[in-house]
Amino acid sequence: MNAVATLSKDEIRRRAEALGPWFHNIILNGVPTAPNHFLGDYPAVKWKTFADAIPQDLTGKNVLDIGCNGGFYSIEMKRRGAERVLGIDFDDEYLAQARFAAGVTGSDIEFRKLSVYDVGALREKFDVVLFMGVLYHLRHPLLALDLIHEHVARDLFVFQSMQRGSDEVEPIAENPHFWEVEQFDRPGYPKLHFIERRYADDPTNWWVPNRACAEAMLRSAGFEILNHPEDEVYVCRRVRTPEWAGAVYPARGKKEVTE
Repeated sequence: MNAVATLSKDEIRRRAEALGPWFHNIILNGVPTAPNHFLGDYPAVKWKTFADAIPQDLTGKNVLDIGCNGGFYSIEMKRRGAERVLGIDFDDEYLAQARFAAGVTGSDIEFRKLSVYDVGALREKFDVVLFMGVLYHLRHPLLALDLIHEHVARDLFVFQSMQRGSDEVEPIAENPHFWEVEQFDRPGYPKLHFIERRYADDPTNWWVPNRACAEAMLRSAGFEILNHPEDEVYVCRRVRTPEWAGAVYPARGKKEVTE
């Protein structure tokens, strides 16, 4: 038996505190990892609003959790019977938390340090890909969606992003004339708000979409929206990308040696 799974509540509490602070509040044998979270029992409170939109039985499926943080969603996917769950994150502290939480819950989950921009290195497609609360932390958000579509998404894609601005979604003309500019000022036009410095005391908050923009970005990257069960959450299916879209791979320049 996994030694971590046999820890007492006091031992779990001490280990969790040593690994903190946690953004995911995960109940480990009765011990909350983030009991004073400013969002309450997060992310469980959000999970309850869209859990029914994801298949209850994931038997035989493999799942990729991009930006897994403390491992809450990875553990939930394993509880639904997923054959394989891989959680990736680029933060060593989050990965340590996730491995600890998975160990305490007895969840057989693999965790790896990997950036969303490097998902091509996995060389594997996944039946379900989770991308929860990551987009607004990226300097290159649409590239990330393109890379997920091209390299790791096989079928279902579950997306969540903080949104700000209007929640209206207006129909957009296919190809407006150059002098038709009034649409850009309408609340329901897709807008991606750029944060130059900090937002909510977090220097990794870079881009925050309004609802129209989140939906437009998903479509542009080749994801058909099947369900919108919660304000920030979309359950999508991978489809073909528009012919003008797709991942861009900038050339890595090498310094020329001259003699």
